[in-house]
Amino acid sequence: MVAWSRASYPGKRLPSDDLQDLRSIGVWHAERPQSWGLDSHCNEGVELSYIFRGSVGFEVDGRKWTLRKGNFAVTRPWQFHSVGNPNVDPCRMMWVILDVKVRRPNQEWVWPEWLVFSRKDMQRLTQLFSHNEQPVWNSDAATSRSFEKLDEVLAAPSLDVSKLKIRINELLLAIRDCLETGPIKLEAELAGSRRAVEIFLERLPQHIEMPWTLHAMAEECGLSRSTFSSYCRDLVNATPIAYLTRIRLEKAAALLFGPKKLPVTDIALACGFSSSQYFATLFKNHFGGCPTSYREGRLDSAASAEQKAVHVVKERAAERMRPSLPPKIGPITHAQPGSYA
Repeated sequence: MVAWSRASYPGKRLPSDDLQDLRSIGVWHAERPQSWGLDSHCNEGVELSYIFRGSVGFEVDGRKWTLRKGNFAVTRPWQFHSVGNPNVDPCRMMWVILDVKVRRPNQEWVWPEWLVFSRKDMQRLTQLFSHNEQPVWNSDAATSRSFEKLDEVLAAPSLDVSKLKIRINELLLAIRDCLETGPIKLEAELAGSRRAVEIFLERLPQHIEMPWTLHAMAEECGLSRSTFSSYCRDLVNATPIAYLTRIRLEKAAALLFGPKKLPVTDIALACGFSSSQYFATLFKNHFGGCPTSYREGRLDSAASAEQKAVHVVKERAAERMRPSLPPKIGPITHAQPGSYA
């Protein structure tokens, strides 16, 4: 592996006084199957990846691809993605991570000052990246050559900062032209607040143990409480707190039938309820009986039995989808491989 990076990204250290907002750039060259893969993660910026040779499994927000020679990928800062199936196959792969100061779809992109694009061209590049969420593309000759030139810069004995800046500018220009010539559907709403709330709500079931309040949920999406609540009602037909309570209760109901037979108090706390008493009250209002009766199958109503079956089906579906979901909501995290062979 050859890499230049900042913070906890692997590789040699990038200069502190130049190339600001370039978080990481590098190439790994695996001649045989590896014993590691990159788990689902987000990066502190938009990531551009390219396959020179070989192939590798690639997953973005639950959708799977096989990246092959000549494919490039664009992953936005809010898109969770993994590399490997589950481990990395023999391949030569490049990555470039640029911090554009966004972590959510509804934030304004701020590109590095050392890019030489005109304002108009930079706005267009932002549209191409943020108004669609397609991650994988076939490169044209110019884009492939731009990645190859970057590879040559990284292969030099020392890092030529000026040449690296030029090559990254050339690469972004080539990608812009490549995307312009292909059939690309742009949707402005993908860069809006509604999309930010939609992503948050999709991932919320994996983080029900956190002490969410209306303010905290709205803040996570960068919105006021009233605006967040309005989008929430539009998307799930419930207030934020009502939706949060429902998915907590659904998770608790599934855990009551789990193989571990966890104590009711443990289930309550694991699902974000402040006490077992409060949990029992809400559970009875929702399901028509206490958690213990539910676990023992002693709820008499047909509706409760039907609800129980629905929750089991939902939980099984959630388990199948779990690999594509984030490890946490909050500060953006990224994974690191243990070794490169």
